[in-house]
Amino acid sequence: MRFVIVTGMSGAGKSTALKKLEDMGFFCVDNLPVMLIRRFADIAYDDELEVDNVAIGVDIRSGESLNQLSVLLEDMKKSDYSYEILFLDATEPELVKRFKETRRKHPLSKSGRINDGIVREREKIEFLKQRADYIIDTSGLLTRELGAEIEKIFSGEEAYNNMIITVMSFGFKYGIPRDSDLVYDVRFLPNPYYVDELRPLTGNDKAVADMVMDCEEYEQFMGRLTDMIEFLVPNYKKEGKNQLVISVGCTGGKHRSVTVANALYDRLTKLPYTIRIFHRDITKDKFVKGE
Repeated sequence: MRFVIVTGMSGAGKSTALKKLEDMGFFCVDNLPVMLIRRFADIAYDDELEVDNVAIGVDIRSGESLNQLSVLLEDMKKSDYSYEILFLDATEPELVKRFKETRRKHPLSKSGRINDGIVREREKIEFLKQRADYIIDTSGLLTRELGAEIEKIFSGEEAYNNMIITVMSFGFKYGIPRDSDLVYDVRFLPNPYYVDELRPLTGNDKAVADMVMDCEEYEQFMGRLTDMIEFLVPNYKKEGKNQLVISVGCTGGKHRSVTVANALYDRLTKLPYTIRIFHRDITKDKFVKGE
């Protein structure tokens, strides 16, 4: 049996995670009072019951009793009750955005400022993040993508590699993406912008990709870039990093960066991680001949 404690920051997606687990056959209880968790575990681990997997939602709504959770978890370990902690997190700007969009009040924002509530909450639940078996940063995830990550962790089919890699193309003229972890400048490659018939196209078109790739520098760069990332990712993961954004930039974010990002994405899909691709500025620099 799997006993899962779903926790994390308010607005980070705990409800979505519990719904997904319920769809996967877990018996789910949200916002269970802390003093009842041990009793719930006693019932769940009763051999006479036909419950295979359970999940409980625990978060800042527990109030001051949340401080007792650390002692309770140690007590469960001593009783040989195995459990897993799934911690959902997101950046402060993303959490603020979500609260504003839903017009919800943060449970700890007594003064009315969402940011203050987020800071206090992060301090209060840091001990759970330190204990977590799985940490998912949902900042850039769609609901279905979060569901896919939950399924990977708890489907039981294979070991879960807790790393989400996003490959993003962008244009330097529009600014470097703020959430970048690694930034690569590919403006040294041949520029299709200066070829009239290629200018309106993008790196998703074969003719543009062929021009960018048809040089010795491209092959050398891609080989060294791939080797570097394959070296870095497991070391980042070892230090507790669970999300990596690799940004590839050219002048307008339409030709060279898109080509290289696509190629890098194809190479990285061979790694045992979740790989995503996003072309941030591909439609911003539209050009129609004659206008």
